[in-house]
Amino acid sequence: MQKNIRNFSIIAHIDHGKSTLADRLIQECGAVSQREMHSQIMDTMDIEKERGITIKAQSVHLNYVKEGINYTLNLIDTPGHVDFSYEVSRSLASSEGALLVVDASQGVEAQTIANVYIAYENNLELIPVINKIDLPAADSERVKNEIEHVIGLDCSEAIEVSAKTGFGIQELLSAIIDKIPPPKGDKNAPAKALIYDSWFDNYLGALALVRVYDGFIKKGQEILVMGTNKKHEVLSLMYPHPLNPVKTQMIKTGEIGIVVLGLKNVSDVKVGDTVTDAKNPTKEAVHGFKEAKPFVFAGLYPIETDRFEDMRDALEKLKLNDASISYEPETSIALGFGFRVGFLGLLHMEVVKERLEREFDLDLIATAPTVTYKVKKTDGAVISIQNPSELPPVNEISVIEEPYVKATVITPSEFLGNIITLINNKRGIQTKMDYLNETRVLLEYDIPMNEIVMDFYDKLKSATKGYASFDYEPSGYRAGNLVKLDIRVAGEVVDALSIIVSNDKAQSKGREFVNAMKEIVPRQLFEVAIQASIGNKIIARETVKSMGKNVTAKCYGGDITRKRKLLEKQKEGKKRMKAIGRVQLPQEAFLAVLKID
Repeated sequence: MQKNIRNFSIIAHIDHGKSTLADRLIQECGAVSQREMHSQIMDTMDIEKERGITIKAQSVHLNYVKEGINYTLNLIDTPGHVDFSYEVSRSLASSEGALLVVDASQGVEAQTIANVYIAYENNLELIPVINKIDLPAADSERVKNEIEHVIGLDCSEAIEVSAKTGFGIQELLSAIIDKIPPPKGDKNAPAKALIYDSWFDNYLGALALVRVYDGFIKKGQEILVMGTNKKHEVLSLMYPHPLNPVKTQMIKTGEIGIVVLGLKNVSDVKVGDTVTDAKNPTKEAVHGFKEAKPFVFAGLYPIETDRFEDMRDALEKLKLNDASISYEPETSIALGFGFRVGFLGLLHMEVVKERLEREFDLDLIATAPTVTYKVKKTDGAVISIQNPSELPPVNEISVIEEPYVKATVITPSEFLGNIITLINNKRGIQTKMDYLNETRVLLEYDIPMNEIVMDFYDKLKSATKGYASFDYEPSGYRAGNLVKLDIRVAGEVVDALSIIVSNDKAQSKGREFVNAMKEIVPRQLFEVAIQASIGNKIIARETVKSMGKNVTAKCYGGDITRKRKLLEKQKEGKKRMKAIGRVQLPQEAFLAVLKID
């Protein structure tokens, strides 16, 4: 019955216990036997278990009996990281309520706030849950006051739990049934369902995880995917389960389920799209569908250049499970053939690179991550570029616009000075500063995205001994005083090392680059000039000294003019070598330069 269904998500900052809480709820509802149970049961990838993060949103269909009444609980475990916030928004749009999980020792963090705002946009019923109360450092009252101060959510009935020990789980299940409303929807209306996740199965093809808003979807029905305007037959239907999905003949109003259509490509069932009955379609789609757009771009190249085709196959297979990746071939004089790959953010980039290396046995090198710039040319045309090498000549550029993000940082107050210095160096503009209590401060900044894509997060953690939390969301484009910085080795531009930087930082950045390169470029039999340039103007230079070769060693006495003659001949040879000599850069050169701030 529709009134006995509860659809809810779990939202929290990374490492606040989402996956462990999901484990306990699954265990309490008896969905998995004690023998089959293992920690992080809803995290399916090795990389998720190792890092302790949820990358892919997972769902499970649970049955729970309260006071003799059978309830269906549909749990959607969402990722906590900002890179996957689009997946979070679709998951929350499929729910009527959410558990706001906050660590009793750490308190409210930046990503907690970001996900709460998405929940508010979807008008969800929020249940505050204080987790990890078994820890010695737990302070539930302080955390409740923080939630009330920062989020404005009444915590007088907040539920205290320990997902690790199972304390408070039954009380939480009762609250889910009592406080989260049952799904609305007209069971007699034409079918309308939201695809909030999709992935690829080697045996069944592309699978769509849907939430039915109106009507029903049944086996054998012909459905229409509204975004692609394509019709497909429903081959099979299942309720999600971490181990064994349960087959069903029909998914009714308010329910969630897996739809098997036998498709070969995940792009045919995009997250956020609407599914309806092909013969009697709904008038309007579920609002809010937009494709996930990559924000960060980097060149990925195989270290063994003959594995380019293997890398293409690997990216194709990975895209079957992660439709948010975009890629296109590109070539570099220094690195050979590779791909320009678009990612949702830095964590997404790390995860994709690691999956390519692990699952497909590739050794990869990544160029410096960049963002999309909008370039207004003098002839009025506007172009978007992701690769610095695509930048038009300086005389054709009217203005370059760069993407900005609205960044939220929560930090212990003792590190406030460190953080303000760090963000000011990154061209950040402070918009808000709020003391949450005597010891913690919330800061909001507008920062150019280009400044945070390299190692900003690592530097933030170093400056605060790991205590600060960071979250960001895109906030549009602004004109910037930007230039393209090239690195020249022996007079030749190394395209893979070109970056777009602020004009104010170009001089210092160029100097750092050439100093780092001087230590890495191997010595040749001739002097090698390493230069940083903006256009044709050289702004920094270092020289790698030539290797010495004792050409006079074979002279045993005789006139000094003999030695002089040999040295002059060597001098001429070095001059000729310098004119035609080429320098092979080792791979470490690219890795080291990427680490420069």
